Amino acid sequence: MGTNILNLLDNKNVEIVTEHEQAGITVIKMLKDLSLNKAEAVTEYYASKMNICKRQVIINLNNNKWTISAGAMQVMVGNVSVGTGVKSAGDLMRKAFGGAVTGERGIKPEYTGDGVLILEPTYKHIIIEDIRDWGGAMVMNDGYYYASVGLDLKTTPINSVSGALLGGEGLFNLGVHGNGVCLLESPRPREELVTIELDNDVLKIDGNYAVCWSPSLNFTVERTTKTLVGSAASGEGLVNVYRGTGRVMMALV
Repeated sequence: MGTNILNLLDNKNVEIVTEHEQAGITVIKMLKDLSLNKAEAVTEYYASKMNICKRQVIINLNNNKWTISAGAMQVMVGNVSVGTGVKSAGDLMRKAFGGAVTGERGIKPEYTGDGVLILEPTYKHIIIEDIRDWGGAMVMNDGYYYASVGLDLKTTPINSVSGALLGGEGLFNLGVHGNGVCLLESPRPREELVTIELDNDVLKIDGNYAVCWSPSLNFTVERTTKTLVGSAASGEGLVNVYRGTGRVMMALV
């Protein structure tokens, strides 16, 4: 028994974007969308020139347990089992609550076996993060989680509740813990993201530009000045503040 998928990786219209051999991950993109009518051809031509194209993740399970964002699965090949990861009624309530407060679906399917998974096409960019590079834990902004292997998922509260509400932030973010790999689905490519490493220092960001950060950092939402009058006079309002030692990945454009 075995699996051989033809006309995928050997397709002239397919290019490998990035790979993580140890985790069994291959990210591909379609160079052109060939299923078009005449009216869509011009838009597609210029989109392909700007690297706007469909991307897909191919995962070789290798008997590992993968957690996938709900609705992201397209194809399963081979001996693959699907579960929910729900261990009890209390665990179901915790996952449901976690999904409600983070904006992510609380119950995410888990896939195990020795087959192949192909995830749904997306126009977003796939960012592969080895969580060992983050000291074994990472928190991400809402909507970025895509898939993970060898990691536990956990909700993390924002320290400043009033600031979060005023700043339009949620009260909780989704975090991952362990020595595995996490896939992020980002509207921006890796080339437009920078990582800032803090050593007992502070980072202030005017806007929701952070993608992910170390849970060791103290994350709050604060006014730019000590008073509301000062904030109004400066033309700035609330900023996201990260204090301590750790790293933050963010977009500058």
